[in-house]
Amino acid sequence: MESLIAALYPGIEQGDKPDQYFLKRTILSSKNDAVDDINHAILEKFPGEKMVLMAADKVIRVENAHYPIEYLNTINVSGLPLAHLALKPGCPLMLLHDLNPANGLCNGTHMILITIKSRVLHCQVLRGNHAGKEVYISRITIKPSSEDLPIPLSRRQFPVHLTFAMTINKAQGQSVINVGLDLHTSVFSHGQLYVALSRCTSPSRIKVLFPLNSDNTTTVNIVYPEVLTNVLN
Repeated sequence: MESLIAALYPGIEQGDKPDQYFLKRTILSSKNDAVDDINHAILEKFPGEKMVLMAADKVIRVENAHYPIEYLNTINVSGLPLAHLALKPGCPLMLLHDLNPANGLCNGTHMILITIKSRVLHCQVLRGNHAGKEVYISRITIKPSSEDLPIPLSRRQFPVHLTFAMTINKAQGQSVINVGLDLHTSVFSHGQLYVALSRCTSPSRIKVLFPLNSDNTTTVNIVYPEVLTNVLN
């Protein structure tokens, strides 16, 4: 992993990177937990003072429910910001919810964090028609759907996520010049490998991390040929 980070983010320890530096590179992984670990590892290398922003979690619509706050803070599903959100000024972020589409604040908007205030994050939009615009992101209350989480949880937190690394599914529709692909845990759903590899504009700029002690450079491409059986017949 250290080699993959060094290959994708050369000189990350020095800081003062231009905006295009973060638009041209990303690391992709199939699991949320792996993405969080990679983001944390790169953030530790990134210069600046780290601040950990705490969320307010609570269980709703359940009588006599006594879940420890420590447990609620560990819950992590797609679209839900981390309860312990560690950030540094200058790091790249992605918005997780539509806040103001007319001004470019949509789910998936890429930003650079300028400063961390007590109640807002001062950011700059990185791409699209609103590139360069400075915006302020406040905390919002997010309630995951019952399909995502059996516990009716609400979390009040800044709706952002670090984007040194992101999940393969979240990267769909994007094109990046340099892509690192974390395959130390194999992909587990149909089409994920294709989506990951096709994010890069050239196969020569893809770096792949295979499982520890792997003696080859192959991985399983998960497909379901049975869905085509009737078509083929």
